[in-house]
Amino acid sequence: MSTAAFSPAAAAMPSFETGARQGRLRQYQLQLIERIQAARSGALAARKELGVMLGGQPCLLDLTQLGEIVIAAGVQIQGVPLAQDWYLGLAAMRGRLTGVVDLARYMGEPACTPGNHCRIITFSPRLGLNCAVLVERVLGLRQLRTMQPVSVPHAPPSWAAQALRDSEGQQWLRLDLAQLAQAERFLDAGFDGFPVHKDIC
Repeated sequence: MSTAAFSPAAAAMPSFETGARQGRLRQYQLQLIERIQAARSGALAARKELGVMLGGQPCLLDLTQLGEIVIAAGVQIQGVPLAQDWYLGLAAMRGRLTGVVDLARYMGEPACTPGNHCRIITFSPRLGLNCAVLVERVLGLRQLRTMQPVSVPHAPPSWAAQALRDSEGQQWLRLDLAQLAQAERFLDAGFDGFPVHKDIC
Protein backbone atom coordinates (compact mmCIF):
# COMPACT_ATOMS: atom_id res chain seq x y z
CA MET A 1 0.00 0.00 0.00
CA SER A 2 1.31 3.42 -0.87
CA THR A 3 2.17 5.43 2.23
CA ALA A 4 1.45 8.59 0.30
CA ALA A 5 -2.25 7.81 0.67
CA PHE A 6 -2.08 9.15 4.20
CA SER A 7 -0.25 12.41 3.47
CA PRO A 8 -2.16 15.65 4.13
CA ALA A 9 -2.25 16.43 0.42
CA ALA A 10 -3.77 13.10 -0.55
CA ALA A 11 -6.17 12.71 2.36
CA ALA A 12 -7.08 16.21 3.49
CA MET A 13 -9.98 16.59 5.88
CA PRO A 14 -13.21 17.48 4.03
CA SER A 15 -14.92 20.80 4.53
CA PHE A 16 -17.93 19.27 6.30
CA GLU A 17 -15.75 18.25 9.27
CA THR A 18 -15.86 21.76 10.69
CA GLY A 19 -18.01 23.65 13.13
CA ALA A 20 -20.31 21.49 15.22
CA ARG A 21 -19.11 18.20 13.71
CA GLN A 22 -15.48 19.04 14.44
CA GLY A 23 -16.45 20.08 17.96
CA ARG A 24 -18.19 16.77 18.59
CA LEU A 25 -15.20 14.84 17.21
CA ARG A 26 -12.81 16.78 19.45
CA GLN A 27 -15.01 16.15 22.48
CA TYR A 28 -15.21 12.43 21.66
CA GLN A 29 -11.43 12.22 21.28
CA LEU A 30 -10.92 14.00 24.60
CA GLN A 31 -13.32 11.58 26.31
CA LEU A 32 -11.38 8.61 24.95
CA ILE A 33 -8.09 10.09 26.12
CA GLU A 34 -9.56 10.67 29.59
CA ARG A 35 -10.75 7.07 29.77
CA ILE A 36 -7.39 5.76 28.59
CA GLN A 37 -5.69 7.78 31.33
CA ALA A 38 -8.19 6.50 33.88
CA ALA A 39 -7.55 2.92 32.75
CA ARG A 40 -3.83 3.34 33.41
CA SER A 41 -4.69 4.03 37.05
CA GLY A 42 -6.75 0.84 37.17
CA ALA A 43 -10.16 2.49 37.34
CA LEU A 44 -11.42 1.09 34.05
CA ALA A 45 -8.86 -1.54 33.07
CA ALA A 46 -10.94 -4.50 34.21
CA ARG A 47 -14.19 -3.23 32.71
CA LYS A 48 -13.71 -1.63 29.31
CA GLU A 49 -11.58 -1.91 26.18
CA LEU A 50 -11.41 0.14 22.99
CA GLY A 51 -13.24 -1.29 20.01
CA VAL A 52 -11.66 -0.81 16.57
CA MET A 53 -12.29 -2.15 13.08
CA LEU A 54 -9.45 -3.99 11.32
CA GLY A 55 -9.98 -5.53 7.90
CA GLY A 56 -13.71 -5.71 8.57
CA GLN A 57 -13.07 -7.52 11.87
CA PRO A 58 -14.20 -5.86 15.13
CA CYS A 59 -11.27 -5.98 17.56
CA LEU A 60 -10.64 -4.98 21.17
CA LEU A 61 -7.56 -3.18 22.48
CA ASP A 62 -6.54 -2.98 26.12
CA LEU A 63 -6.75 0.68 27.19
CA THR A 64 -3.67 0.34 29.39
CA GLN A 65 -1.59 -0.57 26.30
CA LEU A 66 -2.61 2.52 24.30
CA GLY A 67 -1.13 5.98 24.02
CA GLU A 68 -2.85 8.49 21.74
CA ILE A 69 -5.54 8.33 19.08
CA VAL A 70 -5.06 10.68 16.12
CA ILE A 71 -6.76 11.23 12.77
CA ALA A 72 -4.68 9.45 10.11
CA ALA A 73 -5.39 12.06 7.43
CA GLY A 74 -3.49 14.67 9.42
CA VAL A 75 -0.31 12.59 9.79
CA GLN A 76 2.55 12.67 7.28
CA ILE A 77 4.05 9.19 6.97
CA GLN A 78 7.44 8.80 5.33
CA GLY A 79 7.84 5.45 3.61
CA VAL A 80 10.87 3.26 4.30
CA PRO A 81 12.61 1.52 1.35
CA LEU A 82 12.57 -2.28 1.25
CA ALA A 83 9.99 -2.60 4.00
CA GLN A 84 7.10 -5.05 4.16
CA ASP A 85 3.83 -3.75 2.74
CA TRP A 86 2.24 -3.65 6.19
CA TYR A 87 4.92 -1.28 7.47
CA LEU A 88 3.76 2.14 6.29
CA GLY A 89 6.83 4.05 7.46
CA LEU A 90 7.79 6.69 10.01
CA ALA A 91 5.78 9.63 11.29
CA ALA A 92 6.79 12.50 13.56
CA MET A 93 4.34 12.37 16.47
CA ARG A 94 4.88 14.74 19.38
CA GLY A 95 8.45 15.27 18.22
CA ARG A 96 9.30 11.56 18.11
CA LEU A 97 9.73 9.32 15.08
CA THR A 98 7.13 6.58 15.34
CA GLY A 99 6.81 3.49 13.17
CA VAL A 100 3.30 3.09 11.73
CA VAL A 101 1.90 -0.35 10.90
CA ASP A 102 -1.25 -1.19 8.93
CA LEU A 103 -2.39 -3.79 11.46
CA ALA A 104 -5.10 -5.26 9.21
CA ARG A 105 -2.52 -5.89 6.46
CA TYR A 106 -0.16 -7.39 9.02
CA MET A 107 -2.94 -9.77 10.07
CA GLY A 108 -3.37 -10.95 6.47
CA GLU A 109 -6.46 -8.85 5.76
CA PRO A 110 -6.92 -6.21 3.00
CA ALA A 111 -4.98 -3.00 3.56
CA CYS A 112 -6.77 -0.16 5.30
CA THR A 113 -8.61 2.04 2.79
CA PRO A 114 -7.66 5.71 3.23
CA GLY A 115 -10.46 7.89 4.56
CA ASN A 116 -11.51 10.33 7.25
CA HIS A 117 -12.60 7.40 9.42
CA CYS A 118 -9.05 6.03 9.76
CA ARG A 119 -7.16 6.51 13.01
CA ILE A 120 -3.59 5.99 14.18
CA ILE A 121 -3.24 4.61 17.71
CA THR A 122 0.14 4.79 19.42
CA PHE A 123 1.47 2.17 21.80
CA SER A 124 1.75 3.06 25.47
CA PRO A 125 5.34 4.04 26.37
CA ARG A 126 5.37 1.21 28.91
CA LEU A 127 5.41 -1.33 26.04
CA GLY A 128 8.93 -0.16 25.19
CA LEU A 129 8.30 0.15 21.44
CA ASN A 130 7.88 3.51 19.69
CA CYS A 131 5.17 2.28 17.37
CA ALA A 132 1.59 2.96 16.25
CA VAL A 133 -1.06 1.01 14.37
CA LEU A 134 -3.44 2.20 11.67
CA VAL A 135 -7.08 1.13 12.12
CA GLU A 136 -10.09 1.55 9.84
CA ARG A 137 -12.15 3.24 12.51
CA VAL A 138 -12.62 3.54 16.25
CA LEU A 139 -15.84 1.94 17.51
CA GLY A 140 -15.76 3.30 21.05
CA LEU A 141 -15.48 1.63 24.43
CA ARG A 142 -16.87 -1.85 25.05
CA GLN A 143 -17.78 -3.58 28.31
CA LEU A 144 -15.87 -6.84 28.74
CA ARG A 145 -18.16 -8.07 31.49
CA THR A 146 -21.06 -8.31 29.03
CA MET A 147 -19.08 -10.60 26.68
CA GLN A 148 -18.63 -14.35 26.60
CA PRO A 149 -15.55 -16.21 25.30
CA VAL A 150 -15.95 -18.21 22.09
CA SER A 151 -13.65 -20.73 20.47
CA VAL A 152 -11.19 -19.69 17.77
CA PRO A 153 -11.44 -22.09 14.78
CA HIS A 154 -7.73 -22.08 13.96
CA ALA A 155 -4.42 -21.60 15.76
CA PRO A 156 -3.93 -17.82 15.92
CA PRO A 157 -0.79 -16.09 17.20
CA SER A 158 -0.65 -15.59 20.97
CA TRP A 159 -1.36 -11.85 20.68
CA ALA A 160 -4.71 -12.56 18.94
CA ALA A 161 -5.81 -15.77 20.62
CA GLN A 162 -8.98 -14.65 22.39
CA ALA A 163 -12.40 -14.19 20.79
CA LEU A 164 -15.45 -12.80 22.58
CA ARG A 165 -19.15 -12.42 21.73
CA ASP A 166 -21.18 -9.50 23.03
CA SER A 167 -24.83 -9.46 24.09
CA GLU A 168 -25.91 -8.55 20.54
CA GLY A 169 -24.15 -11.55 19.01
CA GLN A 170 -21.23 -9.58 17.56
CA GLN A 171 -17.92 -11.41 17.73
CA TRP A 172 -14.75 -9.53 18.71
CA LEU A 173 -11.09 -10.46 18.47
CA ARG A 174 -9.16 -9.31 21.52
CA LEU A 175 -5.61 -8.19 20.71
CA ASP A 176 -2.69 -8.01 23.11
CA LEU A 177 -0.34 -5.26 21.90
CA ALA A 178 2.22 -6.12 24.58
CA GLN A 179 2.66 -9.58 23.07
CA LEU A 180 2.52 -8.18 19.53
CA ALA A 181 5.37 -5.81 20.41
CA GLN A 182 7.53 -8.86 21.17
CA ALA A 183 6.63 -10.91 18.08
CA GLU A 184 9.67 -11.58 15.87
CA ARG A 185 7.86 -10.86 12.62
CA PHE A 186 6.46 -7.58 13.95
CA LEU A 187 9.95 -6.44 14.97
CA ASP A 188 11.43 -7.21 11.54
CA ALA A 189 9.67 -5.20 8.85
CA GLY A 190 12.28 -5.76 6.14
CA PHE A 191 11.75 -7.95 3.06
CA ASP A 192 14.49 -10.25 4.30
CA GLY A 193 12.59 -10.85 7.54
CA PHE A 194 10.33 -13.74 8.44
CA PRO A 195 8.02 -15.46 5.93
CA VAL A 196 4.73 -13.65 5.39
CA HIS A 197 2.67 -16.62 6.63
CA LYS A 198 4.14 -16.51 10.13
CA ASP A 199 2.21 -14.78 12.90
CA ILE A 200 -0.82 -14.07 10.69
CA CYS A 201 -4.32 -14.42 12.14
